[in-house]
Amino acid sequence: MSIHRSHRADSVTPFLAMEVMERAQALEAAGRDIIYLCLGEPDLPTPAPVVNRAIAAIEQGQTRYTHSLGDRAIRQAIADHYRNRYRVTVDPDCVLVSAGTSPLMLLLFSMLLDPGDEVILSDPSYACYPDFIRFAGGVPRQLRTLETAGFQPHPAKVRPLVNDRTRAVLINSPSNPTGSLLPTAWLKELAQLPVPLVSDEIYHGLTYEGEEHSALEFSDQAFVLGGFSKAYAMTGWRLGYLIAPAEAMRTLQTLHQNFMICASSFVQQAGISALEDCQTDLCRMRATYNERRLFLLQGLQDLGLKIKSQPAGAFYILADSRHISADSLKLAMEILEQTGVALTPGIDFGAGAEGFLRFSYANSRENIDTALQRLAPFFKAWA
Repeated sequence: MSIHRSHRADSVTPFLAMEVMERAQALEAAGRDIIYLCLGEPDLPTPAPVVNRAIAAIEQGQTRYTHSLGDRAIRQAIADHYRNRYRVTVDPDCVLVSAGTSPLMLLLFSMLLDPGDEVILSDPSYACYPDFIRFAGGVPRQLRTLETAGFQPHPAKVRPLVNDRTRAVLINSPSNPTGSLLPTAWLKELAQLPVPLVSDEIYHGLTYEGEEHSALEFSDQAFVLGGFSKAYAMTGWRLGYLIAPAEAMRTLQTLHQNFMICASSFVQQAGISALEDCQTDLCRMRATYNERRLFLLQGLQDLGLKIKSQPAGAFYILADSRHISADSLKLAMEILEQTGVALTPGIDFGAGAEGFLRFSYANSRENIDTALQRLAPFFKAWA
C-alpha cells in the first residue's frame, strides 16, 4: 500500500535551523560538547510573576475552555498594552489569542488567500513564511532586498509588485534573520498601500537601537501578530495573538473555533502577568541580550566576517561568509562537525541570504565566548 501525499504537504520545505539543531543533538548524544547559536529561543528563565500566575490559575481550577477569541481579561490587557506603548486604540474584540503566532499565521493566510493569490514578502525573511503561504494555497512573491538596508523592503520596490492577485504585504520588524528595524517612514508608506499589511511584531520589546513602531500606528486595517515567546522567554508556553480589522474577526474566530478551539486557559492568565507585572524583568533581559549583541558583533568582525547592517533588535546577526563558501548549508554543517558550534545557514531564509550564516545570541556570554574561540581557527584559515 502506498500513502498519498498532497501537493500542499509536499510544498512545505524542511526548516534548516531545526535540521542543524537535530544533527547537533545527535553529536551531543554521542558525547560531543555542542554550543547552540542556531536557535531563536531565549536561554533566560521565564519571569517569576508569570510562573506564579500560572500555578495560581491551575490551583484555582482555571483549566477549562475559554472564549474562542481568548479570555476577555487577556484581550483587554493586550489592548491596554497597545494603548500605553504605541498610543493606539485596540478593541479587545479585535484580538484573537492562540497557541503562538504560528497557528495564527496559518489561519490568517487561510482566510486571505485563494489558490494563486499572492503575498509580497522580503527575501531573505523568516524561513517558515513562504510555507505558511503555500500551504494556504497562495504564492509567496519574494522581493530581493539589500543588505545595506538590513534586508528590509523599500516601499518603492514593493509598490510595483502589487497586482490584482496581491492579498497582503508581510513585514517583520525587528526581523528574523537580520535583527534590523524597518525605517519608520517605510512602515508608514507600506501601511498606505491598497492591500492589507501583515506585520509580524513578535520581537517587539527586544530593540536596542532606534525605536520600534507598530503598524497599527499608521493603519487600522493592518493585521498585527504578536506574542510572548521572545521578549518574555515563554517559547514553551505557546501564547500569541493576532490583532485584526473588525470585518475579519468573525471569519478568523470561526476558523479558530474549528481548528484550535482556544489557547490554554491558565497560560492566558500567565500572559496577563507578563504584560502587567514584568516590565522590570523585560528591561533586565533586554540589557543582557544587548551586552551579548555587542560582544558577538565585535567577535564576528574580528573573525573576518562582514556585517554591513548591524542588528538593532531581536537576537540575531546575519553575517556574510561568502568569501569562504557560497553554500551556507554545507558550510554550517562543516562548522558544526569541526568545531561543535551550531549555526543556521542563510539559505534557510531565502536565496537572498545564501552564503550568509545566522548567529543567535540567545545564549550565555560564556558560551558565546567559547564559541568564538572554537570558530577562530576555522575562519582565520580563510582570512
